[in-house]
Amino acid sequence: MDVLRIGNASGFYGDRFDAVREMLTGGELDVLTGDYLAELTMLILGRDRLKNPDAGYAKTFLRQMEEGLGLAHERGVRIVTNAGGLHPAGLADALRALADRLGVPARIAHVEGDRLPAGGGILAANAYLGGAGIAACLAAGADVVVTGRVTDAALVTGPAQWFFGWGPEAYDELAGAVVAGHVLECGTQATGGNYAFFRDHDVRRPGFPLAEIHPDGTCVITKHAGTGGLVDVGTVTAQLLYETAGARYAGPDVTARLDTVRLTQDGPDRVRISGVRGEAPPPTLKVGRCRLGGFRNEVVFVLTGLDVEAKARLTQDQIEDAFARSKSRPAEVRWELARTDRPDADTEETASALLRLVVRDPDPEAVGRALSGAAIELALAGYPGFHVTAPPGKGAPYGVFEAAYVPAGDVPHTAVLPDGTRLPVPVPPHTREPAPVDPPPLPEPLPPGPTRRAPLGRVAGARSGDKGGDANVGVWVTSDTAWRWLAHTLTVERLRELLPETADLAVVRHDLPALRAVNFVVTGLLGEGVASQARFDPQAKALGEWLRARELDVPEELL
Repeated sequence: MDVLRIGNASGFYGDRFDAVREMLTGGELDVLTGDYLAELTMLILGRDRLKNPDAGYAKTFLRQMEEGLGLAHERGVRIVTNAGGLHPAGLADALRALADRLGVPARIAHVEGDRLPAGGGILAANAYLGGAGIAACLAAGADVVVTGRVTDAALVTGPAQWFFGWGPEAYDELAGAVVAGHVLECGTQATGGNYAFFRDHDVRRPGFPLAEIHPDGTCVITKHAGTGGLVDVGTVTAQLLYETAGARYAGPDVTARLDTVRLTQDGPDRVRISGVRGEAPPPTLKVGRCRLGGFRNEVVFVLTGLDVEAKARLTQDQIEDAFARSKSRPAEVRWELARTDRPDADTEETASALLRLVVRDPDPEAVGRALSGAAIELALAGYPGFHVTAPPGKGAPYGVFEAAYVPAGDVPHTAVLPDGTRLPVPVPPHTREPAPVDPPPLPEPLPPGPTRRAPLGRVAGARSGDKGGDANVGVWVTSDTAWRWLAHTLTVERLRELLPETADLAVVRHDLPALRAVNFVVTGLLGEGVASQARFDPQAKALGEWLRARELDVPEELL
């Protein structure tokens, strides 16, 4: 065979449970992957393991294997997953017990070494490993490979290295596999899920994606025949922009050059990815550290009818006065007024606005009793129509995600083969620190012409997401004419105008002309990361849709 078919059945811990069966029975596959580990998931698994040392892996995957293990064996499909989380050896043992109980002769291997020593309040510290350990396990005959923290793309680069025999310096081929892995990693986001132009397609139940990878690293992104959703240049572009930054996409296997990616529609629900160039990987590995950040609580006051802003001011004054009298004001107090009300509304709900109070403090008492007392005592002494969406309870702990970097040689990347042999995985022979790419030349701007005030989303798609406390928002268009306009119009200064929350933050724009896209990275928008819930949209998932809804002067020829 000169094509490796890799499908994905999970984009996060909690994704569609039936996807494993759907992918194994829906068409031809060689490898099935499952991505279960987001930054927030590592914190959740870390808290699980504090309660039970035998926990720390994605239990959903084990339940999916009740049926999936036998189906994969019947069809000769290898399974590769990072569901091992903080305890890949534990999940591998559980899978062996399951295989014995089911009578399935599955050979189980796992990859470890990503978990690093932690202290000083750190719940978990995990290095992002590459695909070489996975490749070693598959070469030793593993039917199932379980990992802990690896890069999302490693679930694809590992099988591709094994299948095609690529060496560590096959940079272009590895870079092609990294791009394929990045497209697959979030499951149905590549097949119409969370898609800006969803109104043009039937995306009620999109199928999961697969990549047909060729020996030269090129691939075709598609899905099983008869499944919902779609695969086109737009859906693939959207996923390529998700949670990325500049042209150099650095990882432990290779640094992929996103500015070399070429996308071509290759038939219905088929997009060919070609031209991807690669460079030596960096000498360091990213480490994700999860720690307890403190305690938080919140209460949402419902303000109905007239004088909404005056009611909000009264509530803030009363709560602040209560904090001052009790001498227990939380370390951080944040108010947000969401004007969800409308004039002369015909239902009470649409006549109401929401005033959200969020408090944080190292002391759980400061966000528990202090807040609940201050809020509930206003029940008969506050604004007219006083009520809340739910009474505040005890303060809850919240987590913080931090990124650090360590020399790759300091991480004991180890493949534990099906027979128990422990095989150290060597670091790449050559490394290179990624450097910024010179800005590419921009196209000629459109000549002056008539314009109309319209939302950006009438001509552009967007996809946004989080990386720790930073957010990215990628914006793309579908024609060369629109690209000539977008490249000169959506500057950093214009972004700050359209998204005032970014006005005081560092913003960097990266240009990707081959994708007709610009990608913005906003530093610090998400505070200390998703687990800290620093803003209304803590993972910046809808940041791109907010941007698309903002109005500006658009050339009439684009509308």
